Amino acid sequence: MATPEAPVLIEPEIFRGCPGLVALQTTRKGGVSPEPFGSLNLGTNTDDDPSNVTLNHAIICRRLGIPAGNLIRTVQVHGTEICRIDKPGNVSGFDALVTDTPGIYLAIGTADCYPLLIHDPGHRASAAIHAGWQGTVGEIATKTLDAMAEAFGTRPEACLAWVGTGISGENYEVGGEVAARFDARYLEPSPGGDGKSLLDLSAANRDQLLAAGIPAGRIERSALCSSRDRSLFYSYRRDHGKTGRMLAIIGVRAAC
Repeated sequence: MATPEAPVLIEPEIFRGCPGLVALQTTRKGGVSPEPFGSLNLGTNTDDDPSNVTLNHAIICRRLGIPAGNLIRTVQVHGTEICRIDKPGNVSGFDALVTDTPGIYLAIGTADCYPLLIHDPGHRASAAIHAGWQGTVGEIATKTLDAMAEAFGTRPEACLAWVGTGISGENYEVGGEVAARFDARYLEPSPGGDGKSLLDLSAANRDQLLAAGIPAGRIERSALCSSRDRSLFYSYRRDHGKTGRMLAIIGVRAAC
C-alpha cells in the first residue's frame, strides 16, 4: 500500500487563541481509501472496507497527537438529542456532544450536513453538533447551548463558534415541504423550477447562534462548500450517496 499524503485539515481562525484546543474539520485528502471513498474516508456507515476506515482514523489521531480511544463519535439520527461525554466510549442516538473533560475529543461526521463547533474558553467546555435540515429546524444549536449552560455554567456571550463546511445554499435544492419549515430569508427560488427552493443552512445556523446570544464577532462561517469543492470534500447529494464522510473534531488537550 502506498504511503498516503499528509491529511489536509480545515482549522477555524476563530479558535486560534484558545490554549490547548483542538478544533478542525477533516477533508477527503490524506487517507488510504480507494475511490469512490478516496481517500480520507472516516465514515463508519459507508461501503468502504472497514479496515480502511480504521486506518484513516488512526492517521488522523496520529496527526493530531491524540489517543484513538479518546475520539468520541455518535451514531447520528438527524434529531436534537444531546449527550454529555466525560469518558471514552462511543454513543448512539445523539446529534450533539458536549464535554468539559480534558483529553476527550468530540467528533461529528458529515457529507453535506453542517458541523457546528462551539467552545466556552472560561469553562473549557466544548460542543460538536450535527445540523442537517431536520436538526436546524429543531434548533439543535440553541438546545446545545442550553445544555452547556446547565452542565457547565456556559454563557453564550462568552463562547466562540464555527459553522463548518456543508452544502451551500447555491447547491442545496429542497422541495416545498422542507422549504415551508424555514423562514423566507434562507430561501431562494431554484433555477430548476418545479416549485423548489435553494436553502441556506449555514445562514440559518449562524442566526440561531446569534439569537442564542453568541456575538457576531465570535462566530465564523466556512466559505467552502461540500458539493462545489469536490477536490476537498465528500458530498452525499453530489455523489448520489456513494461517498465518504468528513469529521469535525473539538476538544481540549489533557496536558493544557
